[in-house]
Amino acid sequence: MNEEPDGGPALFRLVRFWSRRWAGQASEELTGEPRHVQHILVVEAVHTQTGAEDPPTVGTVAHQLGLDHSGASRMVKDAVEAGYLARATSDRDRRRASLELTERGHGLLARSRQWQRQAFDELTASWDPRDRRQFAAHLRRLADEVGA
Repeated sequence: MNEEPDGGPALFRLVRFWSRRWAGQASEELTGEPRHVQHILVVEAVHTQTGAEDPPTVGTVAHQLGLDHSGASRMVKDAVEAGYLARATSDRDRRRASLELTERGHGLLARSRQWQRQAFDELTASWDPRDRRQFAAHLRRLADEVGA
């Protein structure tokens, strides 16, 4: 019997589980303040567009985080004030502000990625190395295909 995989419920169970747990823990470890998880989210969102033809903007952050423009704008403003991002006038459209990571923002991104790798390693520590590599490849593929 060839059963179709039923990954949907498992995927959303994992999302629910981690969305409640990672935010405070990661933010506390990476920024020193549990309430500043938004800085990690904004830095990650800006990084997704870095090096693309169009520079990252508040719209990029809004799209990546599933927020409206005003909510993303407030988060960007806070990240700029915290020193993680720099705003500049876009070369392509003088009415828009482009965003870039500062040195402090690059540091937060690096710490965030290291924390993510460590979490993956801990969660899959009992797995066969081949299964870990295959699962990681499938996760990257899924993230790429949905534009995350």
